[in-house]
Amino acid sequence: MKQHELVEKNVGLLALFMVIAVSIGGLVQIVPLFFQDVTNTPVEGMKPRTALELEGRDIYIREGCVGCHSQMVRPFRAETERYGHYSVAGESVWDHPFLWGSKRTGPDLARVGGRYSDDWHRAHLYNPRNVVPESKMPAYPWLVENKLDGKDTAAKMQALRTLGVPYTDDDIAGARDAVKGKTEMDALVAFLQGLGTSIKNKR
Repeated sequence: MKQHELVEKNVGLLALFMVIAVSIGGLVQIVPLFFQDVTNTPVEGMKPRTALELEGRDIYIREGCVGCHSQMVRPFRAETERYGHYSVAGESVWDHPFLWGSKRTGPDLARVGGRYSDDWHRAHLYNPRNVVPESKMPAYPWLVENKLDGKDTAAKMQALRTLGVPYTDDDIAGARDAVKGKTEMDALVAFLQGLGTSIKNKR
């Protein structure tokens, strides 16, 4: 019996070798990333999200926006011509969890910040068909009615600081006042307007 037949006919041995091969391959690809500054150093000039943007990010997650919108411009000409500069690792080092996404029912949002006005975003989120008649995106009218109380905002910022996001004591102390009385629509628009603004070269 040939050696490879011995492995193929022994399920336990085959599984063991598969685990070893996948582990070695994974380590070879992943471990070097921890030692490359480019993957864990913020983009020059990048600032942590404001309290309002942070609340908007949580609303983005809650409403399932990441299911239809990616936040990752790939380094292909077709992508950069449409969306702008390709995404770099330094833009996402303070994102916990990452919101890169894997599906584009709607457009990529990695560079949407500043592309449209606040009023455009409000109208689009309230009823997308008012702005883009053929849109398949659902409407989110309740965002206008729901108010933020900010009771958990400081705790969120404190938790993110333990993960390396450079929030100051003043940022955390003023978090509740910064969002109190604002609507969920205000927060989501603030989050969207901040996306991709760390990269100054849009092409």
